[in-house]
Amino acid sequence: KNAQFAMAKTLKLFNPILKDKPTIHSKAYISNDASIGEDVTISPGVYIEQGVIIGDGCKIGPNSYIGENSVLGKDCHLFANVSVHKNTSIGRNVIIHSGTTIGSDGFGFVTINGVHEKIPQTGNVTIESDVEIGSNCSIDRATIGSTSIGEMTKIDNLVHIAHNVKIGKGCLITAAFAVAGSTEIGDFCTF
Repeated sequence: KNAQFAMAKTLKLFNPILKDKPTIHSKAYISNDASIGEDVTISPGVYIEQGVIIGDGCKIGPNSYIGENSVLGKDCHLFANVSVHKNTSIGRNVIIHSGTTIGSDGFGFVTINGVHEKIPQTGNVTIESDVEIGSNCSIDRATIGSTSIGEMTKIDNLVHIAHNVKIGKGCLITAAFAVAGSTEIGDFCTF
């Protein structure tokens, strides 16, 4: 009745995901006051700052960075070269592909007497459970408050989500899409 769904189930059947034995590589840096759950894999070159909480079953790819006081829920998978800046909150079962940056500064400037003065970006990013984010995306931290991605939202490669954006549940955002600052998107929207 649904050929795409049947194909997805068939592909999973013939291509099972094999789980590696969880390991924490000796060439990863983990702050002494970070909290690491059980059955976690941390690859070489990973840098985890103070106050970070990593949930059970997470897998952190090579050369990824997790900034201070960030939280990853259970069973998250960050591929290689992912940057998660400070105070980011990520739910369960979140997948973030290579080269993506979460929580970098939003583009905030005010021009005074011909000079562009930077507006501090003091907020954070919250990502709810079962979200998948493609490669080379950028999700900016809020100026004040939170930039937020609702549960089960799927984001393709090369997407930019600006500061203070709110995206609802179950949205589908395809490649090379940009969302301007402070935009609010409802549930189950497709772009």
